[in-house]
This record gives sequence, C-alpha cells and structure tokens, in this order.
Amino acid sequence: MSDKPQFEFPEAVRELAERNVEQARSAYNQFIDMARKVQETLSASQGAMTSGAAEMQTQIAKFAEQNIQASFSFASELSRARDLKEYIEIQQRYAQKQMQTFAHQAHVLGRLVSEAAQKVQPR
Repeated sequence: MSDKPQFEFPEAVRELAERNVEQARSAYNQFIDMARKVQETLSASQGAMTSGAAEMQTQIAKFAEQNIQASFSFASELSRARDLKEYIEIQQRYAQKQMQTFAHQAHVLGRLVSEAAQKVQPR
C-alpha cells in the first residue's frame, strides 16, 4: 500500500468554518422562531386577523422558497471553489448574506404581525 499524504484543514480554518456554520444556523433558528411565533399568534386570533393571517402565510412561503433557493445556490457555488481560500470566502459571504436576509425577513414578519394585531384591537 502506498501512503498518500492526507490534506488536513488547519485548526484555524476548521474553527472559522464551524463559526460560519453556527452563525448561519443561529440566524436560521431566529427566523424559524419568528415564523413559529407568527403561527402561534395566528392560531390565537380570529376574525379581522384572517386577512392578515393569509398575508403572513403567503409571505412565509415566499421566504421559505427564497431561503431554499439561496441554499442551493450556495451549495452549487461551493462545489466550484478552486481552493480552500475561495471555499472559505464563499462560506463567509453566504453566512453574512443569510444573516442579513433573515433579519429582513424577521422585520417584515414582525410588521405584518403588528398590522394584523392593530386590526383586531377594539376602537
């Protein structure tokens, strides 16, 4: 048997990759938590909230589709990385972009919840 040298990522690179994954996971979990809270709010309300609920459901579906497409694009871009440096740069760009995207999506959902809640408040 021939012993081929194994390429190992340096510890610093592995830590950076792990941090990027954890940051992306954290941002995604925040988005999912917001979506769950929206669903809970919708389930607890009736009447005037119905039109707001439909709008939120539609928006959540759009966000899910956008996030899935971004993940496919990310995986595709990663598969074309020529070297470790490019691979890490792709990961960093993706993590940063997704954190911004999830923050925006949470803001939009928060606004929709607020608008729906205002519709059901007695005047």
